[in-house]
Amino acid sequence: MSPTRVLVLNSGSSSLKYQLLDMRDSSRLAAGLVERIGEQTSRIRHTCLATGEAREHSGPIADHDAALKAVSQELSRNGLGLDSPELAAIGHRVVHGGMFFTEPTVVDDEVLAEIERLIPVAPLHNPANLTGIRTARALRPDLPQVAVFDTAFHTTMPESAARYAIDPKIADRHRIRRYGFHGTSHAYVSRATARLLGRAPEEVNVIVLHLGNGASASAVAGGRCVDTSMGLTPLEGLVMGTRSGDLDPAVIFHLARVGGMSMDEIDTLLNKRSGLFGLCGDNDMREIRRRIDEGDAEAELAFDIYIHRLKKYIGAYYAVLGRVDAVAFTAGVGENAAPVRAAAVAGLEGLGLAVDPELNAVRADGPRLVSPADARVAVAVVPTDEELEIATQTYALVGAGVNNS
Repeated sequence: MSPTRVLVLNSGSSSLKYQLLDMRDSSRLAAGLVERIGEQTSRIRHTCLATGEAREHSGPIADHDAALKAVSQELSRNGLGLDSPELAAIGHRVVHGGMFFTEPTVVDDEVLAEIERLIPVAPLHNPANLTGIRTARALRPDLPQVAVFDTAFHTTMPESAARYAIDPKIADRHRIRRYGFHGTSHAYVSRATARLLGRAPEEVNVIVLHLGNGASASAVAGGRCVDTSMGLTPLEGLVMGTRSGDLDPAVIFHLARVGGMSMDEIDTLLNKRSGLFGLCGDNDMREIRRRIDEGDAEAELAFDIYIHRLKKYIGAYYAVLGRVDAVAFTAGVGENAAPVRAAAVAGLEGLGLAVDPELNAVRADGPRLVSPADARVAVAVVPTDEELEIATQTYALVGAGVNNS
């Protein structure tokens, strides 16, 4: 039998998340997380989903090479190791693919070099992604390694949406344009929303709202992204957990010239000390809602700013699409925070948007509609599954070659 398993790796600067899936039925065989890589207090949490067995170990894990070896050992204890002949490929999440990578790509030396050239526009993410790929290649040089790019889904944006209004020669020289991120989530959720409506993705226009600690919106017309809120970096767009989102660029000049702040200090402010955290000291929506219920004015203002920005993007993308069949909420906040969903569409009844309070309050695992039965535009909660999307794209690329080998 041809191999049908795909190992999905998401390498961060000090972490490694993984899932092993069998693509015959998209079932999960194992999942886990290695965190605090490079520290004495490293930890690996592993779950064999086939048996329900869970294990956790603490101790120093020096680097990503050691982390992936530890993952392999845990998988091997359940008969699922990296040396298994049933493993068809390893799929890697890569945050930034620029305009060069518009689809999943089998990794070779040229691909690695191009991902490395993109480090200046993704300095926090691409180096870690590269480390994971190189480590996996060293451990299984015979196995296809596939890079799946967060930016790829957004490469269908027209130039009118992707270009900034600056000198094109300067923009092209420095690769400045709007790339967008969370692409695997937006791709998965837009298709899953179409299925929920009983229609083909090519027939449906969807506004996808990926609301987690990082947050982004996209306008998807007939399965193709035509606009998205994040830009050159994941800083642009919605108010996020610790990121400011949209900002007058002159604020940066003002902070440098008048505030005397360095570029590094401003970078830290806007990426790590802004958003909900910067406004009220919390970036957990559950805690913010608790504080609001207790009458905390600072938390309430942070929530109102968050919702105001979100509502503006819903309206803007309604205008971009012309016709909207559904608005889909996903990721941690989008899937679990009913007050966010209700507030985001409140007052938009004229656009056909509303939530049913009872349906919206229900917590459930699968995709569901939370809009009234007679709503002109469906409002949906669609759990994202980026690992399944990466595995699906990986296997679609290598499966034919595997099956013919």
